[in-house]
Amino acid sequence: MMRALILGGTADANLLAAAIARAGIDAVYSYGGRTRAPADQPLPTRIGGFGGISGLADYLRREGITHVIDATHPFAAEMSRNAIAACAQTVTPLIALERSPWDKEAGDRWIEVADVVSAIAALPDSRARVFLAIGRQHIAPFGSRPQHAYTLRFVDPPEEAPPLPDADVIVSRGPFTLDGELEMMRERRIDWIVARNSGGTGARAKIDAARALGLPVIMITRPPLPDRPRLESVGDVMQWLGHRTCLGA
Repeated sequence: MMRALILGGTADANLLAAAIARAGIDAVYSYGGRTRAPADQPLPTRIGGFGGISGLADYLRREGITHVIDATHPFAAEMSRNAIAACAQTVTPLIALERSPWDKEAGDRWIEVADVVSAIAALPDSRARVFLAIGRQHIAPFGSRPQHAYTLRFVDPPEEAPPLPDADVIVSRGPFTLDGELEMMRERRIDWIVARNSGGTGARAKIDAARALGLPVIMITRPPLPDRPRLESVGDVMQWLGHRTCLGA
């Protein structure tokens, strides 16, 4: 009997959960726990970590998991590495549902960097209005550049004030539109954007808006991962699971 584990937290993971539920596949959806109010899923859901590689391997054995789909965020590197190792230990088939990263286009003003530390170093010395589109767990290090006015966007309201001397928080859940991103950047007079190359369409509007406005983007490249099989669409994952599906328009 098949029993799948979805390592989720992305829009694609949510689409996959819906397709798996429609197909009647026994599956569990796992959230990492960073979002306080995660979206409802049509599958049994668990929230929180597994306790590293050994904890995940124990979970796979205990719960009779036969297939693992890593549909986490491309920057959730620790979880992805743990999944690769735990699946190897338990001889459990693993597939990554992962969109290709964005490619630089004509008109883009990207400064590509490897990590948050390099992104901070790439900011200008003079005061600027900076949109940090990188997730709340990476905000604090930007306190080393206190001269800037930061705009932050979170899915959940912050429990405490951001650790930055000049920061304004937007609470909103994507996907975001090009018109909406243009309006936000113009209204807040954004000068610079710091983003992670997550790929896909749900978060791309800010990159398209930056191009339209001629704004520089400090683009953090994806962390390296060991080789693993990967697919880019829910339909392909369903075929990997052995189910034909029609996702509609």
